[in-house]
Amino acid sequence: MSNRRYSNPAIALHWLMAILLISLFSLGIYMHELPLSPDKLKLYSWHKWAGVTAFMLLLLRLLWRAGHRPPPLPAAMPGWQKTASHGMHHLLYVLMVAIPLSGWLMSSAKGFQTVYFGVLPLPDLLGKDKALGELLQTVHKILNLSLAALVVAHVGAALKHHLVDRDDILSRMLPLRKRRQECPPTKTRTQSQAPSR
Repeated sequence: MSNRRYSNPAIALHWLMAILLISLFSLGIYMHELPLSPDKLKLYSWHKWAGVTAFMLLLLRLLWRAGHRPPPLPAAMPGWQKTASHGMHHLLYVLMVAIPLSGWLMSSAKGFQTVYFGVLPLPDLLGKDKALGELLQTVHKILNLSLAALVVAHVGAALKHHLVDRDDILSRMLPLRKRRQECPPTKTRTQSQAPSR
């Protein structure tokens, strides 16, 4: 019997990443427009801590994925949709690596060291360079907007499969759902031994 659902660790990591990414994007938009103040600097610290956490969760997710194959896509799905699905997932992973790295590089170039939860200082990846810091800030913004657009497309595709195609693409990643039985239930002993008439 083939397993049509993702494993519990994969599901947990998926939704933890989703919550973190939405929170990071929302916080990034909100704090960008704030005037310089101690509160804004505090939010920037929280943003960087959450970004480092998301990056570590991504590495954990990639390690898990390397040893655990995802469930196959439905056999009835057109080939171009399977190609698009694989391409979207690969691009999501690339962006989830590139965004925190660009933020780390940007902080280094701007002369703001990242101190994880105010305790663990992370090494600066670049020397202080104001012009490079501004360029990396633009790169970081573009990458985030690209990820946001891709996430919207990802959610839209999942809803389309669930509401229009009515397949199990979305349900196999939902937590707290019982695994669908793929084999018909066996007859009870009473039914199987009932005398024929």
